[in-house]
Amino acid sequence: MAVQGSSDVLVDELYETTHQLRQFVEARLRTGGASVARLRAMRMLARAEQPLRMRDLSEMTGVAPRTTTSIVDSLERDGLVERVRHPHDRRAFLLRLTDKGLECHREAEEVDGRALAEATAGLGAQDRALLRDLLARIREATA
Repeated sequence: MAVQGSSDVLVDELYETTHQLRQFVEARLRTGGASVARLRAMRMLARAEQPLRMRDLSEMTGVAPRTTTSIVDSLERDGLVERVRHPHDRRAFLLRLTDKGLECHREAEEVDGRALAEATAGLGAQDRALLRDLLARIREATA
């Protein structure tokens, strides 16, 4: 049961579920040396058609610039990301995954997929469709 933190128990349960799901996935990713934050950064870099500026990565992940810098520094220390000179701005650097980073990203995506499948295994097709519809209505109401 969710701890009452707002004036709507449904909202409390939604937050609690989201938090618990993140912890569930985080625990599984941690066994491979990854985390949700690191996976999100690697995901954006892997999907980008070209290396990204730190600011762009921060905006794409919705993470504060200082936090993004910490995540990138950690990925760089582990040999997963490299900073390359911007071709048109000598003062700027761009970020891209290394070969090791691409492999780590692939493995982390597999772990993430298995964890999410496990977490939602009890939901049938109708349940999934209903939940998606309900969540979409909340997003529309708050857009």
